[in-house]
Amino acid sequence: MTMTADTLTRPKTRRTGPVETRSRRRHSTKPQQVLGSGVGAKVGAAIALAVMALLWLAPIAWVLVISFKTEPDAAAPGDGWIPAHGFTGAAYGKIFAQGKLPVWALNSLFVAAAVTALTVAVSALAAYGFSRTLFRGRKLLFAATIASIMVPPQILIVPLFREMLSLNLVDTYAGMILPQVVAPPMVYILKKFFDAVPRELEEAARLDGASNARVFLSVVLPLSRPILSAVAIFVFIGAWNNFLWPFLSTSDQSLMTLPVGLATVKDSYNLQYAQLAASGLLASIPLILIFMIFQRQMVRSVATTGLGGQ
Repeated sequence: MTMTADTLTRPKTRRTGPVETRSRRRHSTKPQQVLGSGVGAKVGAAIALAVMALLWLAPIAWVLVISFKTEPDAAAPGDGWIPAHGFTGAAYGKIFAQGKLPVWALNSLFVAAAVTALTVAVSALAAYGFSRTLFRGRKLLFAATIASIMVPPQILIVPLFREMLSLNLVDTYAGMILPQVVAPPMVYILKKFFDAVPRELEEAARLDGASNARVFLSVVLPLSRPILSAVAIFVFIGAWNNFLWPFLSTSDQSLMTLPVGLATVKDSYNLQYAQLAASGLLASIPLILIFMIFQRQMVRSVATTGLGGQ
């Protein structure tokens, strides 16, 4: 058999069978057209998104308008978008003149950061113990942890308050932070993620002389950054917006968080609606900034960890 130069330089091609072809089609990363590729489908999707955006932005715009009204115009029934006495920034001036909003914001930031750090640490340790440690009663204890998710938090208010009262932790930062640290849903989420981490990586680290703590800190946690980020973000938002427990556990205005402090924005006669709207907008600024900074990380964490229902 003779081989010419053209035969030697021609690239070899491998025939693909029907099974391999179907496999390639199945694992293709080409995005699927959900709404279609026609102009009508794109216009319809744009209109639907615009309507949803308007429905979501309308209450925010209404609160913004109220915050720039005078108190009589804000409390007047049936007042429209344009106030009778014009727009004013007096509500914002009164809030900053009182000097309490920055204190409440710092308290919320400290409490939310502390709750987030402790919750992530405790939940990660508990989840790793359930995932990797074999001990008597492990399944029963994990079932009790899952069952506690169905218990409404309001039922635990009285026992928690009596416990904090017996420990002299009422009107303290510790009394606001510690009861919020236990989060069974986060333990469940982290446990399911740790179950999917390959055990071979941990065994290889142990062969190199690493202890259990070293394996957890140097192998498991670096692989769990997406799920840890998602848990931290959701815990921080929940702790920032929490109202019931900080409201019950403290009466000192210097320790109040933003949701609790905003509830006290009133004078001797009635609520100050313009000040309340302005305070709410100012309180939402930190969360908006956090979302803008960590928006990509939040979306990536939800997509890679399956928290979006996938």
